Amino acid sequence: MIIEYLPLPSSSLAQGASFYQPSQISPAHVKLDDPAIRVMTDLKEVTAVTIGPEKTVDAAQQRMIKHGVRLLLVIDDQETVLGLVTATDILGEKPLQFIQKAGGRREDVLVRNIMTQQEKLEVLCMKDIASAKVGHIVTTLKKSGRQHAMVVDVEGAGQAQRVRGIFSASQISRLLGVEIQAIEIAQTFAEIQAQLAR
Repeated sequence: MIIEYLPLPSSSLAQGASFYQPSQISPAHVKLDDPAIRVMTDLKEVTAVTIGPEKTVDAAQQRMIKHGVRLLLVIDDQETVLGLVTATDILGEKPLQFIQKAGGRREDVLVRNIMTQQEKLEVLCMKDIASAKVGHIVTTLKKSGRQHAMVVDVEGAGQAQRVRGIFSASQISRLLGVEIQAIEIAQTFAEIQAQLAR
């Protein structure tokens, strides 16, 4: 039996139409004992903002501004993660150090010249995040001295890693209502809570 498929009705796109984008609803406020997953940017829910290694640092900065992020995953044509570049990398001393070493001008500096390469990236495992609290992430970021922490999932028989999420110190600070940099490294969860209570 042959099935006849009739065309669907169509209409013109209305002026001013927008489009759907993945969105992750951030909580308005969190506490240190809330689940860590609440403050993680989950790449299953939010599209990762990426850039190629041959793009200029100025292009990377514009991409960050456009997407309202302070970190880009650096990927190749096969979407393999080669590293990451942050706003601190772009706006800090790294471009100037590269120019002093290699010569040229700022517009000649490429993402690959200043990014943190894959082999130097430390990651957290999603299985550990599942039972972690926001306080654990705050302590982890403080101890590492970093503004971001990348989270990976391990999949398949080959145990291949896939970047699952990102923790951002500035986002966590905003959700906690306190600047993470103002929190001294505490050895216990109670010490962190006491500092937040001040």
